[in-house]
Amino acid sequence: MLTIWGRLNSHNVKKVVWLAEELALPYVRHDVGGRFGMDAAYRTLNPNALIPTIEDDGFVLWESNAILRYLAAKHGDERWYPADAATRAFGDRWVEWQNGFADAQRDAFFNLVRREPADQDTAAVARSAQATAKLMTILDAHLAEHHWLSGEMFGIGDIPMGVYAHTWFTLAIERPDRPNVARWYAELRDRPGYAANVMIPLT
Repeated sequence: MLTIWGRLNSHNVKKVVWLAEELALPYVRHDVGGRFGMDAAYRTLNPNALIPTIEDDGFVLWESNAILRYLAAKHGDERWYPADAATRAFGDRWVEWQNGFADAQRDAFFNLVRREPADQDTAAVARSAQATAKLMTILDAHLAEHHWLSGEMFGIGDIPMGVYAHTWFTLAIERPDRPNVARWYAELRDRPGYAANVMIPLT
């Protein structure tokens, strides 16, 4: 059985749990990180002291996007990990693109979710909101031409940004209209694994 270590209010853990459910993989998850701490046994598994980490048939792996690719390749079919390199890369670029979006969203998230109102840096929140809005313009343009980030079918390319999109739509920030992103987000919300593991309160 797949074992996942990491608290579910982590964006990176949400990615892995959501994909495991999309693939109908039995798994057990252990809360690690944040208020749950990390013991020496976990730090042996992941010397970076970050989450998530998985163990699958004795194979231990960390780094959330690497985990997504591994699970898709081992447990998915052609839809999840296409044999054709160009088809696979079409969606995979969005797996990597999410890293830049996460950097842009970080100040808004930490100030509005993890800090008390008196300690929030409103200027940093505004800069973060502007940066993410600009990036969402790129996402919106892609989704105007393709139904999913992965192409014409939902796939691995939709998962990382799907997690961050929920935060973008939930944070109390100014958001310009991005109609294609809104359509895509509405369809993500209909997926059971997304509703159960991504659409949880931001904490």
